[in-house]
Amino acid sequence: MASSVTAPPAAAPAAAPAKSKKPSQLNPNTRKPRTAAPARPMRAATPSTPNWNPFQRLAASALDTIEATFISNLLERSHPLPRTADPTIQIAGNYSPVPDHPPTSFLPTTGTLPPSLSGVYVRNGANPLHAPRAGHHLFDGDGMLHAVRLNHGRAESYACRFTETARLRQERALGRPIFPKPIGELHGHSGVARLLLFAARSAVGVIDASQGIGVANAGLVFHNNRLLAMSEDDLPYHVRVTDSGDLVTVGRYDFGGQLDRDSTMIAHPKLDPVTGELFAMSYNVISKPYLKYFFFDAGGRKSPDVEIPVAEPTMMHDFAITENYAVIPDQQIVFKLQEMVLGGGSPVVYDKNKTSRFGVLPKHAADASELVWVEVPDCFCFHLWNAWEDKVTGEVVVIGSCMTPADAVFNDSGEERESFRSVLTEIRLDTRTGTSRRRAVLKDGDQVNLEAGMVNRQLLGRKTRYVYLAIAEPWPKVSGFAKVDLEAGTVEKFVYGEGRYGGEPCFVPQPGSGGAGDEEDDGYVLCYVHDEVRGESEMLVVNARDMREEAAVKLPGRVPYGLHGTFISGEDLQRQA
Repeated sequence: MASSVTAPPAAAPAAAPAKSKKPSQLNPNTRKPRTAAPARPMRAATPSTPNWNPFQRLAASALDTIEATFISNLLERSHPLPRTADPTIQIAGNYSPVPDHPPTSFLPTTGTLPPSLSGVYVRNGANPLHAPRAGHHLFDGDGMLHAVRLNHGRAESYACRFTETARLRQERALGRPIFPKPIGELHGHSGVARLLLFAARSAVGVIDASQGIGVANAGLVFHNNRLLAMSEDDLPYHVRVTDSGDLVTVGRYDFGGQLDRDSTMIAHPKLDPVTGELFAMSYNVISKPYLKYFFFDAGGRKSPDVEIPVAEPTMMHDFAITENYAVIPDQQIVFKLQEMVLGGGSPVVYDKNKTSRFGVLPKHAADASELVWVEVPDCFCFHLWNAWEDKVTGEVVVIGSCMTPADAVFNDSGEERESFRSVLTEIRLDTRTGTSRRRAVLKDGDQVNLEAGMVNRQLLGRKTRYVYLAIAEPWPKVSGFAKVDLEAGTVEKFVYGEGRYGGEPCFVPQPGSGGAGDEEDDGYVLCYVHDEVRGESEMLVVNARDMREEAAVKLPGRVPYGLHGTFISGEDLQRQA
């Protein structure tokens, strides 16, 4: 889940950090100096000699001096890091990064893997190549994919690889972080200085921002025979799964030139399971249009952009589709770049004076003339799990997790962490009257923080009974996952056990099941789990119907806690572009 920046890129990192205490010695409520180092040393790539001309070498040296003396030592050293930008918190323990791991074959398995599970489970996550030199948020890390390939009851291979973004390749060559960290570094006057520094480095050709500055660390979707890795700050990256189970980055993907090379696409496009169309959004934090909507047919042909009228740049990580509509959130988390200059804080701001609303737009609209806004006060959903049209009432039903405080992910001071709630909610939008109503799906006694997950994707955009979501407790860790019956308002939990934590559950339908009616929960839930006591990671396979573990695949390396994933069937793998 990375923040979008169709803006002047963020600045280069600060000078080398001072030594800090180990995570076990840190009081989580204590603010550390801005020079705090990550909890564990990360491997440093061997830099190569840049092919710079004499002017570029001189300019690079001068800009490095400005960074070290003015930004790092003057602007940043005396200011404490907030929790959400402190590397000792953001990438400590099993959030800390791991190196590439080539395919390891035939993994030890306990229990019995269902023979019907043939394909590859791929999960994305943030995994910084280099140790941060300044502030760092979890979402700032480089994208890394972890993949387990299954074939007729065997766990054939595991591999993890960086997605080879343009940013990663340049930073690897330079041997240090130099591209923007939109959340971790852009705070106050030092954030402005870093923006200017990055612009100067780009102007003299020390770095090339023209090929994108994104990290591709959040979403994954398989469309038109391509696995695409995404974050909001760039175009998607096409990644290919090889026959050996390895992951190879093909390159930055602009859908055959149909997307501008300087544009972006959000991390959660929606794949219509019936038509094969891919619906997407793009937002800009600097200039209008701040928000655009578009889609691709099953063969990858793009529609014209639809400009969505919003008054200011809004942070939108996710949206929803129904059979006939796109549901577009315009909520209270907004971008105010002036906050860095005037307020001395982050440009990602919770606007208490704004009223959240959802726009309902025909999926194939040519313009925004048919867009209907419906206000949903005091509602912030970081993720929307599904939406459909109620044939009886005429309302659009949206299922999401309403988060409070709304900016907990971006501006966690510690106090917000104690009061954090993520409530699974049914939101009903009446486009005829412009009114809304909402209710918590679970009773107060059953309430648990639920974030990251999915419905049976065979039914995306259609009415679903079940949703599978991570139990985000103790926040931000995930101690298990929940199967929620949206009709009955009941919940079944699968808890990983003492000292064991995971991430997003991935529901994989039983091949041949239609997904509707009694077959909706006919399938399996896959998830990576890490045992913090033993230091071991594994992939669990849980029967979605009875919520019992069927198999556990022991993995040869540690899998850090990550973000979103998908399952690609063996048939789809054979059709890869």
